[in-house]
Amino acid sequence: MYTKELLEEIKKITLADLDLVKKKLIYLSKEQLTWKPNENSWSIQEVLAHLNEYSKFYNAAFIEKIEKTKFRKPLEVFISSPLGRSAWKSMKLGNAKNVKRKFKSMRSYNPSFEAGLIKGNEVEQIQRDFETFLAIIEKAEAVSLRRVKIPISISKIIRLRLGDALLFVAYHNERHFQQIVNVLAQKQFPSKK
Repeated sequence: MYTKELLEEIKKITLADLDLVKKKLIYLSKEQLTWKPNENSWSIQEVLAHLNEYSKFYNAAFIEKIEKTKFRKPLEVFISSPLGRSAWKSMKLGNAKNVKRKFKSMRSYNPSFEAGLIKGNEVEQIQRDFETFLAIIEKAEAVSLRRVKIPISISKIIRLRLGDALLFVAYHNERHFQQIVNVLAQKQFPSKK
């Protein structure tokens, strides 16, 4: 795929997620943020805490690798590695905005197990994280998306091409934002008091 199209896709997804934050999530009450459809589901606050923890890892990794890389010549075409393609395709939603494959979250990124992930500022933090991610996308235009390698959150040894890692993060965010949309659409979702 063309590098420009790949970055535009990532930017489009991130802007749509950020738009939901600004138009809906910032106006939710604490009761609405912490409401769960059932005991096995995450609340909106928990989804955001999960995403914030991932953003903390990936945004820092992206910034460091982009700033330190010697591969400053962007290529017109980006080619995914087999591992990278598998990673981001597993996160990508289906055409009907449905989750094709479910995954268990690692304990350290799961607010059901790690109560410390909930800080009380999840909405404000995700907004900052997405704005940082948009700036990272802009910086990524000036480097090789194929030659810059990003470690993944579950292993520092396994690394993805920058283009694959950016797609993975964007699709992971989109997947969880669809989860938030589904929570908001529940008939029992509390109204604001």
